[in-house]
Amino acid sequence: MTPGEELLFLALGGSGEIGMNLNLYGCRGKWVMVDLGVTFADASYPGVDLIMPDTAFIEERQKDLLGIVLTHGHEDHIGAVPYLAAELGVPLYATPFTAGLIRGKLAEEGLESSVPLHVIQEGEGFELGPFGFRYVPLAHSIPEGNALLIETPFGRIFHTGDWKLDDEPQLGRPSTAEELRAIGDTGVLALVCDSTNVFNAEASGSEGSVQADLLSTVAGARGRVVVTTFASNAARLHTLANVARLTGRKLCVAGRSLDRILSVAQSCGYLNDFPPLLDFDGIMAVPPREAMIIATGGQGEPRAALARIAAGQHPISLDAGDTVIFSSRKIPGNEIAIGRIQNALAEKEVVMVTESQAHVHVSGHPGRPELAAMYEWIRPEILLPVHGEMRHMMEQARFGASEGIARTIVQKNGDVLRLAPNGPTKLTEVHASRLVLDGDVILPADGGPMSERRKLMLHGHMSVGLALSSAGKLVGVPDIRLLGVPIEEDRELFLEEARAALASTVSAKGRRSDIEALREAVRIAVRRVALDWTGKKPIVSVSIVQAG
Repeated sequence: MTPGEELLFLALGGSGEIGMNLNLYGCRGKWVMVDLGVTFADASYPGVDLIMPDTAFIEERQKDLLGIVLTHGHEDHIGAVPYLAAELGVPLYATPFTAGLIRGKLAEEGLESSVPLHVIQEGEGFELGPFGFRYVPLAHSIPEGNALLIETPFGRIFHTGDWKLDDEPQLGRPSTAEELRAIGDTGVLALVCDSTNVFNAEASGSEGSVQADLLSTVAGARGRVVVTTFASNAARLHTLANVARLTGRKLCVAGRSLDRILSVAQSCGYLNDFPPLLDFDGIMAVPPREAMIIATGGQGEPRAALARIAAGQHPISLDAGDTVIFSSRKIPGNEIAIGRIQNALAEKEVVMVTESQAHVHVSGHPGRPELAAMYEWIRPEILLPVHGEMRHMMEQARFGASEGIARTIVQKNGDVLRLAPNGPTKLTEVHASRLVLDGDVILPADGGPMSERRKLMLHGHMSVGLALSSAGKLVGVPDIRLLGVPIEEDRELFLEEARAALASTVSAKGRRSDIEALREAVRIAVRRVALDWTGKKPIVSVSIVQAG
């Protein structure tokens, strides 16, 4: 798997899923990585917050990896950097705002001085071995969203990152149609493109368009107003600051990630006209009609500010008639968590406004009209969809073909593609799995500990302790304890039957069996009783004490 006189592409994350982006390009013996992100765990990963791509493939080729190039500062593109970059041992490259976010992450892990971080200005270029990179500004829901124009000996790649088209972006200056067309005029081998909103028949909409409805909603509110939005959407923070100013409301932010985004944005020259902020006590002291709070937690995160406010566990409190505006979309999978918070707010008689009631949010990803425009400007020979579930990527390939792109290819994590020469074609598949951050430990997502925890969650646990005499006879009464096994009213009857099965097994095996064989026989016998009673197969741990 050492690339020869060819240009290879390999995704280890972000293809076949939304989130956890990691893309590799290979050429003339060397590899470069684009993005290193996370995704967030669901109920199938009990006790886990973050999931990361398994980097085993490139770790085995670490000497050939030249660097990690980051497109923008969202967690699904940079979130794994503080956990995996040190092991990879190569420099990072990012524009100033993204670099500021990464620097903070590295500092939290004590890695700021051990992972080289190179700051590249938007529009500037740099070289890594046979690859040349230039950041191309595109609009997105975070400052300094960028595509990458990647020069290789086999042709140019236009790697979009996350993007949209926006005539009123509020922060930053994305590339114009003329600038993007000029890139297409130079010839582009492959467009590696965001697929998230390919099913949307309409364009994503401009950030500038949400201010009017936010303004009218806040102006019409009769009590305190809480607005929850993605912390990283600094353009939305700019809009909300304008709304607070125009409605005469004092402003407060609640959530560490908001504090961090504001700090990094202002250090990079953004949001410098942001109004002075009140602390929690200060915002609660002003009349309710003069208070506005921007809070984290719009995706239902249980430890975020909005969840704590809804539960009455935060210094900021809400009363009947106050308003919460959800200035964000529901990320698929978060519906139940968001609904839980909204129900808690409803019980307090809080008024809620979502994008279903007013135009208070626009997406940061391209709909079909925007994709069609990008195809027309860049005019690639090959379309390679990424950043989407399989249905999104397949649909973008179909759409691109209908728009006149001659060659399309759909891949998934682990597929090794040759883009040139004579591409695109799939060469082989490599291992592409997941890692989980479990507490302070990184583990394989499909390894023993996570498999055991899923079984515990589904079936519960039984611990069995017994003592044997030197003759292999039971001594005393075996101790059987249950955790999470669905036995309630008939617990003693169940335990009696389990002990009887255990005793029968010991009597049949006794000294004729070695201790490990006996332990396994007892485990099976006790679990069989549990299965008969409950239909569950609990994990059974057996401890045996033997007389000397």
